[in-house]
Amino acid sequence: GALVPPQVVDHYENPRNVGSLDRNSKNVGTGLVGAPACGDVMKLQVEVDEHGKIVDARFKTFGCGSAIASSSLATEWVKGKTVDEALKIKNTDIAKELCLPPVKLHCSMLAEDAIKAALADYKLKQDPNRGEAEKEA
Repeated sequence: GALVPPQVVDHYENPRNVGSLDRNSKNVGTGLVGAPACGDVMKLQVEVDEHGKIVDARFKTFGCGSAIASSSLATEWVKGKTVDEALKIKNTDIAKELCLPPVKLHCSMLAEDAIKAALADYKLKQDPNRGEAEKEA
């Protein structure tokens, strides 16, 4: 089998920020994404303070070591960033940091999708009326 990069092993054996935040909290955004093809499911949550800064992040991932490592790294990276900064995190950056082989690139894409989904959920909670207004228009 292919050699697993040490960064992946590290995040897999010592994943950061595993767990859940209160999904009902107005300041918490939850992203749940999956890749049916490989059976990976990733839940990523961010907690944002009143200044728009991400103060905490948690994840739960069911999948291979690369998927767990990608989401673990993603939670590390979004902490301390603003929502807009976090949206700029690219799967290519995650893959590069973890030295993911091409066959595992979908894991880093999933992590990027999870970040975007969590932030979208957070933004929706901040402005619940926006969705309503669009429906009526």
